[in-house]
Amino acid sequence: MNWIFTADAEEFAAAAESWLLRDPVRNTVPLTVLRGLRSGQFAEDPLLGRLTDDDSVAGAMIHTPPYPLLLGVVPLESLPSLAAGLIELDRSIAAAGGPLAQVEAFAREWWRPETGRRSERLYRLGSLAPCAVPGKPRTAVAADLPEAVRWFVAFQEEADVDVEADPTPVVSARINREELIWWEDGDRLVALAGVSSPIAGMSRIGPVYTPPELRRRGYGSAVTHAVTAKALEDGAEEVLLFTDLDNATSNSIYQNLGYRPVEDYASIRFD
Repeated sequence: MNWIFTADAEEFAAAAESWLLRDPVRNTVPLTVLRGLRSGQFAEDPLLGRLTDDDSVAGAMIHTPPYPLLLGVVPLESLPSLAAGLIELDRSIAAAGGPLAQVEAFAREWWRPETGRRSERLYRLGSLAPCAVPGKPRTAVAADLPEAVRWFVAFQEEADVDVEADPTPVVSARINREELIWWEDGDRLVALAGVSSPIAGMSRIGPVYTPPELRRRGYGSAVTHAVTAKALEDGAEEVLLFTDLDNATSNSIYQNLGYRPVEDYASIRFD
């Protein structure tokens, strides 16, 4: 098996997208990042790698600095050669994320020590349960951009997402695709959630954020229910989300809405 690297998103997609689409649930993050790359996002020094085995693709990874290296569901035995290839390219990797087994195997091969991790669980929707909370959903529009960016930054800081990039381009693109939903109670914005447009019948919820002073009122459940319903209306057959395993409240909320565990994931930071 051999890793082939490129900075060309279209070249990578032509070779590796079909492999990612074999398991769109577990490859949900690389698929959505690839769509962003092809539309002009994450254009600062991208690196895309595909694992070849007898001229067929057997794995994929994506790195869009300053975001973590993204690992698909690649064979564990391919990760030593991936680490060696990235070292040969003198690639700076501050963190790696993906399925737990793959990320831990990569971390064992990487030359810099682990300094921390975020443990997550991937959930998929079973049947969407009812949710009755005061207020109503509203799709974010262009005029909401500054406020939505502030909420994204607050979410990243609270979730300990170690990313220095300005989220404005990502938030703007998501507003243009009508992927961000507010929950309003009266005339007040009380929660925000995103949902990706369907890819191969798969949509992913995230982020979901309620300001601390407005929590424990059901707003997080309400906005998650709203974006989940939107995903289903837009044709998604699988609706997914990630939860922080250290946050028992959010895990309980999502399960009460009908989400069921799929697999554990992690993001590991390096010194």
